[in-house]
Amino acid sequence: MIDHVVLAIIIGTLAAIVYSLRILVLMERRMAKMEYHIERLVMKVLREELKIERVEKGIARKLKASKPSKKKKVAKKRVVKKKAAKRKKKR
Repeated sequence: MIDHVVLAIIIGTLAAIVYSLRILVLMERRMAKMEYHIERLVMKVLREELKIERVEKGIARKLKASKPSKKKKVAKKRVVKKKAAKRKKKR
């Protein structure tokens, strides 16, 4: 009789251990899925930020490059217009 009780306790303990390991494995899988989804979101955000940085750098380059050239072109056009206006007045 005592042997049956001891055997039942041992089997119950082993069943509880197996059940808890099963739950731990399921939780580990859930955590892995969450980490995977978070990683995907982070990669998407990183790609978007890199695109934004490229656009900002391109705009900054265009602004730096365009500022001096616009001033020179505008100044030359004004000079040409003034000379043309003087020539028209003389005629």
